[in-house]
Amino acid sequence: MTRNLILILGDQLSLDNPALEGFDVAQDHILMVECAAEATHVWSHKARIVLFLSAMRHFYSMLATRLGIALQSTYLKLGTHEFTSLKATWAHSIETLQPQKVIVCELGEYRLEQDLIALCKQQKVQLVIRDDTHFMCSKADFKSWAGTGEKSTKQLRMEFFYRKMRQKYDVLMHGKEPEGGAWNYDADNRKSFGKLGPQKLPDAPPVNIDAITQEVINLVEQQFAHHPGSLQHFIWPVTREQALQFLGDFIQHKLAGFGVHQDAMWAGTDKSKSPYLWHSLLSTSLNLKLLNPREVIDAAVNAYRKQQLPLASVEGFVRQILGWREFIRGVYWLDMPQMAESNHYQHARQLPKWYWSGDTQMNCMKQTISDTMQHGYAHHIQRLMVTGMFGVLAELDPKQVAAWYLAVYVDAVEWVELPNVAGMALYANGGRFTSKPYVASGAYIKRMSNYCSSCKYKPEVKTGSQACPTTTLYWNFLIKHYDTFAANPRTALMAKNVARFGAEEVAAIQMQSARLLDKLDEI
Repeated sequence: MTRNLILILGDQLSLDNPALEGFDVAQDHILMVECAAEATHVWSHKARIVLFLSAMRHFYSMLATRLGIALQSTYLKLGTHEFTSLKATWAHSIETLQPQKVIVCELGEYRLEQDLIALCKQQKVQLVIRDDTHFMCSKADFKSWAGTGEKSTKQLRMEFFYRKMRQKYDVLMHGKEPEGGAWNYDADNRKSFGKLGPQKLPDAPPVNIDAITQEVINLVEQQFAHHPGSLQHFIWPVTREQALQFLGDFIQHKLAGFGVHQDAMWAGTDKSKSPYLWHSLLSTSLNLKLLNPREVIDAAVNAYRKQQLPLASVEGFVRQILGWREFIRGVYWLDMPQMAESNHYQHARQLPKWYWSGDTQMNCMKQTISDTMQHGYAHHIQRLMVTGMFGVLAELDPKQVAAWYLAVYVDAVEWVELPNVAGMALYANGGRFTSKPYVASGAYIKRMSNYCSSCKYKPEVKTGSQACPTTTLYWNFLIKHYDTFAANPRTALMAKNVARFGAEEVAAIQMQSARLLDKLDEI
């Protein structure tokens, strides 16, 4: 009889995986599974499938060499088994091996966690879910911070959580005070590229295609040929060594310029560079656990100390890792499963077909979605203030929008994707951890990008044939929710602008919006 059946999932690719603690090659059995259902649960981008499968195969090969587990492990590749789901595979292994315990690190998706809990209960085998020490704030600590019952924090705020994490880990601190005297430097980190565009962009990271990755690419092109996305630009790290190279490249060549333009967008002619700009491209490596957030933060802070890098850039990057990433994970587990069902505005429109192709006359959406389909990547402002903002203004069904984000981005794991979409982009959870909906007219996109310069629509025009759909729907959204916006100090000024409209202008905006919403596929 097997003592422990140890499960390792595709986003748990670290030798520090708590499930491996105490592993005994003579008594325990490790199971890793490639399952087609995890690629079809949502209509996954080909690059996302390649990333997970290649990283898993590389990790298992390394694990087998390090631990000598060839006869004490099972790795099931696609096409070598007929199991339709991870749950079915787990069930078969439990029945075959008859383990005393099933051991796994905390899962990254509520659906899979519930499947495993139900299965082990049904099979009457003890399930041990070990705390995920990859994260710097445990679920229990986050829940304690957020409060429960009468002590519950009605509106969670990342900024206050972030400050506690900075203090706890002594990151960018000068005694009890934040480095430089301020907790964040957002005001310095929201500049556009201006009319000249980005200057002297660093080279894109090198392509990392070895024999294992190429084998997976061939497999995906064959078995998932109908899935969206291209594999021509696959650059993502699939091993820890490659991830460390990406980290070093970012620290050396990008970190100094990251902060000031981190919110800027640009459609350039050099497609090997323009989609990535100054961004780190480390989220895939962090989410698969090829990198540890502590070492990423340390690398950034050490560079700041030794190279006198701009504090605004370093702090802005640290805040994404130590603040937002940890906060989002805490909120996900605090609010599931209700979060997945949240729909504050009761939006129910179908996702336009061009979300899968970029075939739209709106240049901001065309550029962002085209880059997404080519690279499996778009940076946070493209996701929040282009595709996400349009989703809430166009009254799209939050479930469909969330499924799209989970499908098309290589770094998408549900614990990070769902809160960002439901909470930030769509305001579907009604402001659980945000103070206002993130909505703006086309003027914002014009200010932060060059998208509007080559678009048939004009961002300053509300109605008529040249009216920007984002602008029209923005004003329609404010009109529809005027009372709520007027009552919120952070949005009261937006509501005042609506109050200046005459009855005819309001009616024209509403009429044009109705036509747009009725034919979203034709925009």
